[in-house]
Amino acid sequence: MHLSSLLKLAVAGVLLSTPLLAQSNLSQAEAEAIATEAYLFGYPLITMDMTRKVMTNTATPSAQKAPMGQFANVREYPNASFKEVTAPNADTLYSFAWVDLAKEPYILSVPDEDGRYYLMPMLDGWTDVFASPGKRTTGTKAGVYAITGPNWAGKLPGGMKEFKSATNLIWILGRTYSTGTPADYKSVHEIQNHYMLIPLSAWGKAYTLPIGKVDPKIDMKTPVRDQVNALDAKTYFSKLAELLKENPPTPADAPMVAQMAKIGLIPGQPFDLSKVDPAVSQALQNVPKKALAKIMAHEDKAGKLENGWIVTNQTGKYGTDYLQRALVTAIGLGANLPQDAIYPVAKIDSQGKPLDGANKYTLHFEKGQTPPVDGFWSLTMYNDQYFFVNNPLNRYTLSPRNDLKYNADGSLDLYIQHESPGKDKESNWLPSPKDRFVLMLRFYWPKEELINGTWQPPAVKKVQ
Repeated sequence: MHLSSLLKLAVAGVLLSTPLLAQSNLSQAEAEAIATEAYLFGYPLITMDMTRKVMTNTATPSAQKAPMGQFANVREYPNASFKEVTAPNADTLYSFAWVDLAKEPYILSVPDEDGRYYLMPMLDGWTDVFASPGKRTTGTKAGVYAITGPNWAGKLPGGMKEFKSATNLIWILGRTYSTGTPADYKSVHEIQNHYMLIPLSAWGKAYTLPIGKVDPKIDMKTPVRDQVNALDAKTYFSKLAELLKENPPTPADAPMVAQMAKIGLIPGQPFDLSKVDPAVSQALQNVPKKALAKIMAHEDKAGKLENGWIVTNQTGKYGTDYLQRALVTAIGLGANLPQDAIYPVAKIDSQGKPLDGANKYTLHFEKGQTPPVDGFWSLTMYNDQYFFVNNPLNRYTLSPRNDLKYNADGSLDLYIQHESPGKDKESNWLPSPKDRFVLMLRFYWPKEELINGTWQPPAVKKVQ
């Protein structure tokens, strides 16, 4: 069988019957280069699968976890102990659901949200957002949607909108806006209680949520990102080959599939380091460390630098930009389409110096120049690992819901520092850690001037 035929089968996600051994004429440098790109290519799929395992390793739904095909409804904002997802938000209440579409489609139903902002982005195994029902796209009336896998070609009940995923593994990362008050929490909880997922075969029938299976071997304590980053080459690439069977590459990925074949990595076939050329085997040993360094080095190049903020519009759909996709996976798994949300990140002040809790900073908006959005905006504080930071106010984000105090001239100052700026300014205070930190602006449903860059966030200025 010719290589081109093998690749067509591989891209289709078919288990190949004839093993394809790695090329024996590759130099160690060539093998390492191919394996590094393969690592970047597979990083989202590996991360999604491991995140799924952790978040579905439970018998019944809770605030953070739920069995496959069921919603886990977060009932209050995450705090500093939350480590399941990097760069979490504290503006919306999450409703997570992991779904396997291999056997049949699932039906998602949402209640009438009565004008409230909500978003139900659906991510495939590669972290591409293939559907995004919510206030911006479908309004806030009740809705019913069918989610189908790549190989399903059946018939749906009449009038039901179909969202088709390129992979069988999907993650619904629902977000429902809340002001954070007890009364508003209660209102959102009622909405969350009506987010439902039902297998197509059970649609229109009495359906009881199945009890999930708990695997005691799954590490439930170590953050998922650390678990992924600790995988050695043999484990990583073996897992990738396995996952590619049910979550096939796209036709656009054919060149990458061809490259991976050169080191013996075939979608759906067992990857065995002992059967590849010694030079290839040796080259792969150092790949995880080097590939991870390459991913994180891309952070400052992931978007345009605007007043010290890295602003990227390339989220939610990545095409063949595997490095961008891997970086977003590493620092912001579950990122939305730019039409739904843009997340500028700042790690430096107006002088180009790293943000550090040893200093005091302000973020100043001139009158009428607060972020132009149709949804809402906020400013979030993270440590240098993109997790929330413990602080006396248990405050991880600032937004207009904090009853911000404006200056006499209509401008707005936000205070970013470790110690309180004084009681009269605490409404505008975002507490920082004592050491390095990262700021993230969140713009939900951004207006066009934000998407095209005509409006830019102001620089973070150190208080002298």
